Amino acid sequence: MTSEITLFVNPTAGRGRGAHAAQPAAAALRASGFSVRTVIGEDAGDALRRARAAVDGGTGALIAVGGDGMANLALQAVAGTRTPLGVIAVGTGNDFARALGLPVREPAAAGALVADALKGARTRDVDLGRVGETWFGTVLASGFDSRVNDRGNRMRWPTGRFKYDLAMIAELAAFKPIPYRLTLDGGEAREVEATLVAVGNGSSYGGGMRICAGADMGDGLFDVTVVGDCSRSTLLTVFPRVYKGTHLDHPKVTVHRAAKVELVAADVTGYADGERLGPLPLTAECVPAAVRVLGP
Repeated sequence: MTSEITLFVNPTAGRGRGAHAAQPAAAALRASGFSVRTVIGEDAGDALRRARAAVDGGTGALIAVGGDGMANLALQAVAGTRTPLGVIAVGTGNDFARALGLPVREPAAAGALVADALKGARTRDVDLGRVGETWFGTVLASGFDSRVNDRGNRMRWPTGRFKYDLAMIAELAAFKPIPYRLTLDGGEAREVEATLVAVGNGSSYGGGMRICAGADMGDGLFDVTVVGDCSRSTLLTVFPRVYKGTHLDHPKVTVHRAAKVELVAADVTGYADGERLGPLPLTAECVPAAVRVLGP
């Protein structure tokens, strides 16, 4: 493995934690004898071009410093290659790092772990989801949760997580179950009325909401969580249970496992790793061992 390592940094992640986190991560890598190069980029597109150039140039590893958005961007550069990915998780959600059992908001510990893993060549291959040419590590969300995202993204005030709390209240007031057509592994299409459908390679989204609590990133399958046609009062009862994963026991919730999932619904946007994919219909495939990650 080459001794040159690339830090892929989002300086604005976690309200500025990204810029601060890069320093202890770089220090840990240099202390272990690695040469560290930092890639930032003027915007997401420019950053991804630079990250891909580093991978194509033979960097020893790409280390994403930021939140789930930065990890997702890094996946677009390393998926399908043998370049290992490290994650210094300092964003708001950090669900990809949680799924991998990595430190969260502990940049010094995460940097030391990455340096240790590089020195010991400790890597493991994990599955990823793919929609078209776009990769994702955790959950593809659609339905009530994606409409909350849509509304929150349109709001200029307030800022931060409170904006999405307000968006959730507004969507809840207007919400009606959505007619979906769901096809698993090319089988017979199922017509379902659902509050949401979540396709999980990882178990959680939204900063620890375990919507697909049983998902395994090494089994070659998605966990597909379907929350049925809930009333508003039922949704208010069920939704808080998502943080512990106990919502899966509710009679309105069903879980399927499949390697390929086709989702069709009108006026619904898909989000993966918190990033907008676009309107349904969308087809997601689980690609086994698609990325090599550094860690325990």
